[in-house]
Amino acid sequence: AEQRESLMYFPTVYTRLSHSCVPFVFIHQLQKQNYRQEKKRAAKELFSALKDPSVVIMSNWLKIRSSLKSWTKLWCALKPGVLLIYKTPKSDHWVGTILLNACKLIERPSKKDGFCFKLYHPLDKSIWAVKGPKGENVGSITQPLPSNYLIFRAASESDGRCWMDALELALSCSSLYKLTAKTGREADISMSSESSHILHLLSDRAHHVASVHFRLNDSLLLGNHHMEQDGFSDRSEREAHDEWDTTANENGGRLTEESDVDQTDESPGPQATPYVEQGTEEMAEAGEASQVETVSEENKGLIWGLLKQLRPGMDLSKVVLPTFILEPRSFLDKLSDYYYHANLLSQAVQEESAYGRIKQVLRWYLSGFYKKPKGLKKPYNPILGETFRCCWLHPQTDSCTFYIAEQVSHHPPISAFHVCNRKDGFSISGSILAKSKFYGNSLSAILDGKARLLFLNRDEEYVITMPYAHCKGILYGTMTLELGGKVTIECEKTKCFLELEFKLKPFLGGACSVNQISGKIFMGEELLATIDGHWDSEVFVHEKQSGQQETLWNPTPDVRRSRLKRQVVQIDQQGEFESERLWQHVTSAIKDRDQLRATQEKFVLEEAQRKEAKERGEKPWTPHLFHQDPVTSDWTYRHIDFRPWDPEHCLVQFEKDGIIQTQEKSQKQHSSLSFSWASQEKRGLTTPILPHLCRNLAALSRQLARQRAAEDGVTLTSRHWLIFCVLLLSQLLLNYIFT
Repeated sequence: AEQRESLMYFPTVYTRLSHSCVPFVFIHQLQKQNYRQEKKRAAKELFSALKDPSVVIMSNWLKIRSSLKSWTKLWCALKPGVLLIYKTPKSDHWVGTILLNACKLIERPSKKDGFCFKLYHPLDKSIWAVKGPKGENVGSITQPLPSNYLIFRAASESDGRCWMDALELALSCSSLYKLTAKTGREADISMSSESSHILHLLSDRAHHVASVHFRLNDSLLLGNHHMEQDGFSDRSEREAHDEWDTTANENGGRLTEESDVDQTDESPGPQATPYVEQGTEEMAEAGEASQVETVSEENKGLIWGLLKQLRPGMDLSKVVLPTFILEPRSFLDKLSDYYYHANLLSQAVQEESAYGRIKQVLRWYLSGFYKKPKGLKKPYNPILGETFRCCWLHPQTDSCTFYIAEQVSHHPPISAFHVCNRKDGFSISGSILAKSKFYGNSLSAILDGKARLLFLNRDEEYVITMPYAHCKGILYGTMTLELGGKVTIECEKTKCFLELEFKLKPFLGGACSVNQISGKIFMGEELLATIDGHWDSEVFVHEKQSGQQETLWNPTPDVRRSRLKRQVVQIDQQGEFESERLWQHVTSAIKDRDQLRATQEKFVLEEAQRKEAKERGEKPWTPHLFHQDPVTSDWTYRHIDFRPWDPEHCLVQFEKDGIIQTQEKSQKQHSSLSFSWASQEKRGLTTPILPHLCRNLAALSRQLARQRAAEDGVTLTSRHWLIFCVLLLSQLLLNYIFT
């Protein structure tokens, strides 16, 4: 009877077998052949279903909880084996792809409205695909999402139950992927690029899971090596379903996460600023052609009218410039061009040698110059109190670089900025005093100031200066913009020093003499390497010891495409004095080529600034995000954090209202891992106060050294000596107590 049931699809064969003495082995082979044919048929049907991108099991809005315990509303599209997450239903802004063949699904009760459920990896591994359905490398939002689980909230219980049912169906499809990955690859099925990409991700994950499963059950396989491969696959799948059923509770056969009904929903974490990926941006090509401006006859009259008010050597900071030479963005925005390749600084922190680090810092420094507007353009002069913020995601390190800038003074115009990525171990602070000088047929825009790059884990500070911009051909000739001057990058701790000269084009120079640079790298008094090339194309470094030459930097099209994507705040969520919102009407008029309206809108802002200054009177302006050091006169970010990243205590870095901060583990988790003073003394551990005092003393010493260098012949005041002696006595006392 069992033989008749198994051979119900082969009556002709069974008739022959019933009248002959055929061994049972042959019948078993026919059963296996039938099973394999059915397996291939199911695989072809499944892969054919994915051939059409419109095959979607379910799609709707869901709220997803981030690592900061805040909820973000996103569009979720469920397909067999994957869950695609987008920012909008149009599928233009991809956020992430979850591979369901590595996930388990449980219900997550919540005291709030709606219905919650959770997708997670049972071994706490990543559930995310490395690329999007169209080959995207980075998602379109910056809200940090967990790597090994996701918590979803549906609008109602009925919607949540529908999602649970649909996800269980998709999970069953993912288990079928594991069994038919090879068959699907061998099948000759035409499919879209999106579908083939999803299948590739699923097959890779299936093979990875299979290899892990093989390693975990190595002893089991050695004891049962005589079993057939298909039989083992069936048995392992049945056991997996049995384990799932035995652990499910009585709630409809689904698992619930009772232990996860904690106070996390009732006490939400800090609300981070929502960022979105910036749209298309204008970028000129390399070479002199992009640095030349052809002035129309109408605008030449405006220039002549402006030149009548000027005299050689005059400062242009108080001169109102015509709008046709303006680049439609603020100077605070333009300063952020240096951080589209901030991942080079993440790599510099990991360099072992001091020479390797300063060479990597130079590579990052050069990466900030090739992004330039088409023609000769000048950004807006920021309004006093104007701010700008943005960030860049680092897919390789799963971190984020934040940029905060504020106009802290109007006369003289000073812009302060702060850049931080604690997880990757670097921080940059500085201020720029913008000066403009008129020389008749040319003018120069001088950026007077320094940026201080700090590697947090190494306590190394690199002091960096900036070149000046030179515009010539104002009265006669062609208006051309170049960079000139000598800049330095210096690290006092490692004794590494780099000088770089930006050369102006000589009078009789050709096209190859445009944008030239040359420089040298020293360690102490020893010359390590020389540098030459063009700052908007290739730059070479020549090693003195080995005599070898290598390409230090070359902004090829591939490099430009692979640079980090800048994330910005949407204009409707910006503050009143944030750059994009503040200048939005001027920017709109410039893009519409309406110079009259742009001039009127610009006048409105300038007039409002004059009125505010008149009402303020002699009362000094107090910046919101920066303060001035009374000793060095340097502008410092008020919420600066120089602490190295501690993976045991730090969760994620985020920004809210211009304040960059770090979400850390709760106090209970800290207390369980902390040691008492007595246990530290018994074990001979060094107290964490000493390194902080050492860093404070080193910072004070550097500060006093800089003051002595800036003011030759000026002695320290009694207040400085008193602070130094108190810190020194505290250091000696703590050393005596704990040693």
